Amino acid sequence: MILTITLNPSVDISYNLDELNIDTVNRVNEVAKTAGGKGLNVSRVLRQLDEQVMATGYLGGELGAFISNEITKIGIQDHFIKIDEETRNCIAILHDGKQTEILEKGPVINEQEGNKFLDVFDEYVKKADIVTISGSLPKGLSYSFYLQLISKAEKYHTPVLLDTNGKLLNQILTDGAKPFLIKPNQEELAQIVNEKIENRQQIIDLLRSDIFANIPWVVITLGANGAIIKKDNDLYYAQIPKIDAINPVGSGDSVIAGFAAGLKRKLETEELIKFGLSMGVLNAMEPKTGSINPENMHSIVDQITVEQI
Repeated sequence: MILTITLNPSVDISYNLDELNIDTVNRVNEVAKTAGGKGLNVSRVLRQLDEQVMATGYLGGELGAFISNEITKIGIQDHFIKIDEETRNCIAILHDGKQTEILEKGPVINEQEGNKFLDVFDEYVKKADIVTISGSLPKGLSYSFYLQLISKAEKYHTPVLLDTNGKLLNQILTDGAKPFLIKPNQEELAQIVNEKIENRQQIIDLLRSDIFANIPWVVITLGANGAIIKKDNDLYYAQIPKIDAINPVGSGDSVIAGFAAGLKRKLETEELIKFGLSMGVLNAMEPKTGSINPENMHSIVDQITVEQI
């Protein structure tokens, strides 16, 4: 069982317009509403890989009920904590070849709701082989909340795959937390180390620095340029195939899903790297966010090359 955590989920609403007209009425023919949030993208891809998934976080109100219904329909076990405030909407307007986003801040988590989650997390993590923690923290919770989750998982020897923004990662790593795997992209790496990243050699040197010591897996994704990966004391460069990307949004979440599933399946290092990164490529080939076609998996895996640095 893989436990996914999405503390600040959303109903993602997509409006598709030929053009966006300002200060007047825009009529929409195509509207898509999905259960959104980075951890729920991870959850969907895991289900498409036939993994058993428990999803948790916070849900509230009618929008929370919508998300609960949507994930239950596809076989994701709903273990979300119910809260007083309403779950947020996140709106994407697709127009003129561009994407304009309107993101609500989401609910404020009170002290009682925060403590309730920490209490039930002990129960959930006992059932899990792997835990993924994805995305931002809702209002009301400090970065120490993630520290507590990582500490609790360590108590049960359950690996944690953490995917959040670079500033939050900086705070977590500076405080000495050691997740099993982190997956910053190049921009997030720059936020972690407070440096401008200018070339591949700089990334390699940074991966050998103390802040990443004793983190078993550090996966630095580079978009279409593949990834540089630290596994314990070894470094690897992975090149992914060139594709005509349809929708790259959610590819990072799909990579987390791939590594979680691959770790559960006990894949060897290079095989795991190829499997994990292939999910990001597969997601970019699909129109829906957090979605893959498993029938294309072997073809993409075979096109990924991994070399030790």
